[in-house]
Amino acid sequence: MAVLITGGAGFIGGNFVLDWLASHDEPVVNVDKLTYAGNLQTLASLQSDPRHIFVQADIGDGERIGTLLRQYQVRAVINFAAESHVDRSISGPGEFIQTNVVGTFRLLEAVRAYWSSLAEAEQAAFRFLHVSTDEVYGSLGACDAAFTEQHRYEPNSPYSASKAASDHLVRAWHHTYGLPVLTTNCSNNYGPYHFPEKLIPLVLLNALAGKPLPIYGDGQQVRDWLYVKDHCSAIRRVLEAGRLGETYNVGGWNEKTNLEVVQTLCDLLDEAQPRADGRSYREQIRFVKDRPGHDRRYAIDARKLERELGWKPQETFESGLKKTVKWYLHNTAWIEGVTSGSYRQWMQTQYQQDE
Repeated sequence: MAVLITGGAGFIGGNFVLDWLASHDEPVVNVDKLTYAGNLQTLASLQSDPRHIFVQADIGDGERIGTLLRQYQVRAVINFAAESHVDRSISGPGEFIQTNVVGTFRLLEAVRAYWSSLAEAEQAAFRFLHVSTDEVYGSLGACDAAFTEQHRYEPNSPYSASKAASDHLVRAWHHTYGLPVLTTNCSNNYGPYHFPEKLIPLVLLNALAGKPLPIYGDGQQVRDWLYVKDHCSAIRRVLEAGRLGETYNVGGWNEKTNLEVVQTLCDLLDEAQPRADGRSYREQIRFVKDRPGHDRRYAIDARKLERELGWKPQETFESGLKKTVKWYLHNTAWIEGVTSGSYRQWMQTQYQQDE
């Protein structure tokens, strides 16, 4: 028996695989297409671990997925695989539809065929856990209540629309075919092994390199921040005891404006690795043109997860961010492996400063 993880060389998936094998003997079949955000360096410590079976494959390849499910007698599938960066979805939405919608459909069909072939007891024990985002719920006003699992879907970007579509497919495969599914919708993750196009790793690396720290618009967009290790523990708990067909919101109870996040990062770096001139990294902050359709506020109400399954985050924003800064300062080899020429070109096109 094994669990199959899709997208397990990405940021959240990679952290999940590492945490799983640190506390479980059950093997992991790790399926990742290895797009720009998939990084096998994240999994370097598992290179000789027989419990980690890595397979480069696309979730849209239903035949390959079906073969893996049968070969390793998979008892659960956890689907992290997704195109996930809003900016990229705006400039190239086609890949998001292909991976997040078509890919999820083909994955569901492969899993359904495998699950249907199992004995009754194995069918009852099987789980398909789909990892999604709070962005499917749209944007909140400053005084609106946080998103609950009953909130209406109102996606505003090609990314969030594609994830909303995948959530609906998962729900439909449960209600139509009886597939035993679970869905989690998480807030903004941060922590080790984060590809440096997202806000926190981007700011960290730019600060240390003496580059401007770009903040969209006025910097007052609000997000709830969830330490990635807390997210991984929530997924394990939902997989273990979640009610079939249910959705669970996973949040960190840490609403912060983008400007607050960047300023806090600057203060932590001022302490951990001061600038040579003795001045604050805050002086590198630059406001840039806002992106199209930028949602103003996300906030997750994670009380259902705590009430039903006893889960709550262990890290505060401050403690999690300190751990994140420390990790980046001590893992320069991983960072250098990620920051290729194509990555730098991408950042240059996305964050042009206003004249």
